[in-house]
Amino acid sequence: GKRKREAADQKKPIGETESKGHHGGTVTDFTRRDRQKAERVFGLMLNEDAGYEIVRTRRGVRLEQNGAALSELLSKVGPTDSVFDVLAAAAHAVAPNRDLALLGFAGGGMIAPLRAMGGNQAVDAVDLDAHGYALFREYASEYEGEVRFHHDDAVLWLRQGTDELGVIIDDLSVPTEDDVVKPAISREVLPELIKRRLARDGVVITNVLSEPELTWEDVLAPAVAGFARAHVIELEEFNNRIVVAGNYEHDARSLSRDVRRALREIGSSQAEVMRVRTARVEE
Repeated sequence: GKRKREAADQKKPIGETESKGHHGGTVTDFTRRDRQKAERVFGLMLNEDAGYEIVRTRRGVRLEQNGAALSELLSKVGPTDSVFDVLAAAAHAVAPNRDLALLGFAGGGMIAPLRAMGGNQAVDAVDLDAHGYALFREYASEYEGEVRFHHDDAVLWLRQGTDELGVIIDDLSVPTEDDVVKPAISREVLPELIKRRLARDGVVITNVLSEPELTWEDVLAPAVAGFARAHVIELEEFNNRIVVAGNYEHDARSLSRDVRRALREIGSSQAEVMRVRTARVEE
């Protein structure tokens, strides 16, 4: 899943009580007070349990599930030094300032690095969980820009819409007993739906996670199938691959250069620990 290296910051749980030495418990879950505030301020109806832990960091909060970082939410623009910087840099490299649809918003971890890179595009954010968006509104008020939140299922949202989409980012994930993986719909349903909604000159960016008993080629194949051009961004520090596919001008060398440049401009540590390769595309 989105496995993160050991964080440098001291983790401090958010909640009505401190963890009191209780490691891995649920005391850091979204509290009743948080939920009531979000419902009142943002008009959201939130479930009793967000299903993840909310951990305070030096620069904001981290949403964690089974030891994986679902989102790095910052209070100011800048790098998260994680996968979310690379997602933002990929979008900035191949489709700068083009409005995008983000499937799987969580806490909007890619918005702070995207805005730091100068990206001022509108973002249609789609997620069945609204807790993360409530936190995003609270922490990202200084830089959020135009983020339109759709409290909806990604498949239904894609099916019901008719507008062509220039950039679609699939950052969906689901928990297992001890990990975080891509939902089956990301392999079996979404690829065709995405192609149906994607503009002719559009780009799809997919955060691909490893799967038990499947090779990387197996899990990457649905994200690249049917596209004339596709590249894979590999990360040294995270068990993720970022797939860029669609209609764009870059080859592996120029994509690597532009992604790295965007990362360096915001001071992200990921600039020096990523590489780009051409994907093997099968029609």
